[in-house]
Amino acid sequence: MQTTLLEAPIASSADLAACRALIRTGSRSFFTASKFLPDRVRDASISLYAFCRVADDAVDNDTTNGGALTWLRQRLDAAYAGHPVAIPADRAFAEVAARYSLPRVLPEALLEGFAWDAAGRRYEDLDGITEYAMRVAGTVGAMMTVLMGVRAPEALARACDLGVAMQFSNIARDVGEDARAGRIYLPLTWMREAGIDPDDWLADPIYTEALGSVVKRLLAVADTLYDRSIAGIARLPLGCRPGILAARALYAEIGREVERRGYDSVSQRAVVSFRRKAHLLARTVRQIVPSQQEDGIPPLDQARFLIDAVVAAPFRPLPPTRTDASWWSLEYRVAWLIDLFERVDQRKGVGAGQL
Repeated sequence: MQTTLLEAPIASSADLAACRALIRTGSRSFFTASKFLPDRVRDASISLYAFCRVADDAVDNDTTNGGALTWLRQRLDAAYAGHPVAIPADRAFAEVAARYSLPRVLPEALLEGFAWDAAGRRYEDLDGITEYAMRVAGTVGAMMTVLMGVRAPEALARACDLGVAMQFSNIARDVGEDARAGRIYLPLTWMREAGIDPDDWLADPIYTEALGSVVKRLLAVADTLYDRSIAGIARLPLGCRPGILAARALYAEIGREVERRGYDSVSQRAVVSFRRKAHLLARTVRQIVPSQQEDGIPPLDQARFLIDAVVAAPFRPLPPTRTDASWWSLEYRVAWLIDLFERVDQRKGVGAGQL
């Protein structure tokens, strides 16, 4: 079922405010990066992220043996029918899905990734973990690209690259935390090649140099995907590029922090300080990405079904947007964020924050 054109707004200003509050506390890196997006795209992306966050939390907190996933799929049915459940994130998502002709395959794939989480699925090789990352993060990259009014296959391929890279950064950071929850997301064959039996290690998750080599290997793949994503960012509207560059920089820095800690993400959790975030944002917002960079790199195999769904979906031109943010307004946003970070540092201490 594909959503129909909007005849009237579905979400209220209160719904959007609730989504902002949810993202402000639940996904600080994205909320920070979203400050650099044009207003129209920022509001739509926050609505999208809020629905994704609510869905993720519902699966994580499920005590009904899969009942949460069944309920989420019913909520997706209702949203695409134009009659969302009376939850702010659902109403906001329903409006975004209708306004931007968002193919249903994308959020369905996201829910499939959540189902794999709920089942405790493990992944033998890089292809397997990429399949997972494509569902829980590549889908978000593709959906964000659609919200920016871009449906070119080349841009979608690089957006999926960026989403997967971000998820790999998260996996590398959370090795110990995941293990203590009984989960392994590192490729099992890589662990065995490093001389680690996955089941034995999970029974007593400790850091070793061998495990560090596996984490390092995953981050190297992430770095390749981060590099590839630049060509896709160049295909976005000019006003959208600073926000996506900011998100790219913030998540890539997770890997750099893991690296600084000797790839030990078992006995400690890498966090990026507020001051470091401010530095990255100030540097990133001034970065100029030339338009229409060509890379000639095909999409990841795992991304093809998402790209095909977007390309095949009926396209409806988006309404005109406000003029892209000027460099002056971007400078203002950087200054505001730096001031915010410094004030929080004074209250909590530098390094207290986390992504």
